[in-house]
Amino acid sequence: MRLNHKTAIITGASRGIGRAIALGFAKQGAKVVVASNEPAEAGSQVVDEIQAAGGEAIYVVCDVSDAAQVNAMVDAAVARFGQVDILVNNAGICPFHEFLTMPLELWERVTDVNQKGTFLCSQAVAKHMVERGIQGRIVSTSSIGAWVGGAMQVHYCPTKAAIENMMKSMAVALGPHGITCNAVLPGAIETDINREDLSDAAKREYFINRTPVRRLGQPEDLVEAYLFFACEESYFVTGSSLLVDGGMFVNLQ
Repeated sequence: MRLNHKTAIITGASRGIGRAIALGFAKQGAKVVVASNEPAEAGSQVVDEIQAAGGEAIYVVCDVSDAAQVNAMVDAAVARFGQVDILVNNAGICPFHEFLTMPLELWERVTDVNQKGTFLCSQAVAKHMVERGIQGRIVSTSSIGAWVGGAMQVHYCPTKAAIENMMKSMAVALGPHGITCNAVLPGAIETDINREDLSDAAKREYFINRTPVRRLGQPEDLVEAYLFFACEESYFVTGSSLLVDGGMFVNLQ
């Protein structure tokens, strides 16, 4: 029970990686705020799973690119659980699109959700932590795309690089308050973001062969990385990035 008596906000938690994190944190004793910009029934399913297992959770609808909604999310968490000890910035989008015809509106929306959303949530929660004297944990979902490029992800990869660097800068700013800030960089993980792309048999086989452990990742494969950064024992780790990709990045063959 590494997160016993802790309250965690997890954005983008109605499905995929966020859902796995929410369930994993609840199993470790955390009270979980399941946040997502999806209809209530989507997040309620995750809340129901947590409660059925004996945990505590609430669902909050939140567009992380909207400052007012972010502040309302934090207020809801405090009203229900008293304080916030952990923030996981996991909300993100990646609608694949060819570069030369990419509309500016799409670029702006991806940047707003991924980069601006991480900033808004981090700032709001960090203010709460500093005001309460909470030596909290902020963990953000970056991506292997922070280190490499993608022809259909010219809007997405820069935001993930920004998130990784944002955690480094925040680590410096918030370290004196005892707040740590770290990033998890998933590799090829099967989620709704890339499910259609990975449905191409040849591409799927290529990614599997590029991965030394010879399989694609699942959301559950990432949970321990987030738990490590979120627990009290990792107090001396901040400004760090952990790549969880089954070895794909280091394989040049």
